[in-house]
Amino acid sequence: MPDILLQYQMEIWQSIRETFAMVGVSILAALFVGLPVGTLLFFCRRGQIFENQLVFSVVNLLVNIIRSFPFLLLVVFLIPFTRMVIGTAIGTAAATVPLSIIAIAHYARLVEQSLLDVPRGVLEAAISMGASVRDLVFRFLFVEARSGLVLGLTTSTISFISYSTIMGVVGGGGIGDFAIRYGYQQFKTDLMLYMILIMVILVQCIQFTGTTVARWIDKR
Repeated sequence: MPDILLQYQMEIWQSIRETFAMVGVSILAALFVGLPVGTLLFFCRRGQIFENQLVFSVVNLLVNIIRSFPFLLLVVFLIPFTRMVIGTAIGTAAATVPLSIIAIAHYARLVEQSLLDVPRGVLEAAISMGASVRDLVFRFLFVEARSGLVLGLTTSTISFISYSTIMGVVGGGGIGDFAIRYGYQQFKTDLMLYMILIMVILVQCIQFTGTTVARWIDKR
């Protein structure tokens, strides 16, 4: 291991833990909120079985507004809200608030797109068999779209890692913030390059895992 990595190994491990914490909370927000929101968008859009243009328009507008915000501006804009929810606008816990909000909007759109790829005949067959809404969603819709949902979550997770590099503006820490503060600002280019390499390896591992799982569960 290069000497410079040994010199900063404690800080590096801390930054990795901070990145995992921020991205982990974002993934949970995407799954537990973004997935239902995306499903709601799918069901309420024109031509679907629970068509509701008012609900669709409102939710769709909110998702589009959040996704259209430059992320750095979104972080700054949400500082009052973050302080109200967490009690502070500084630190890793505070950084999870804007990350979770963008995660919800980002994954909700990918979920909607994945569900739109499910053949309409699958839903019609489920309805004709008397499937409840719960069964329709969990036993038919999600089962048919499972590969796309996994790939969408993989893409979202990689985006969350990218977003996490900005969280140094609110003291969120993470690998990206470490690379900027210790590498770029202190002119330690080799340290910055090592941090970039760590992020590249992390992203490659996530992409490989997501693609492999999606291919394994795709029965089409």
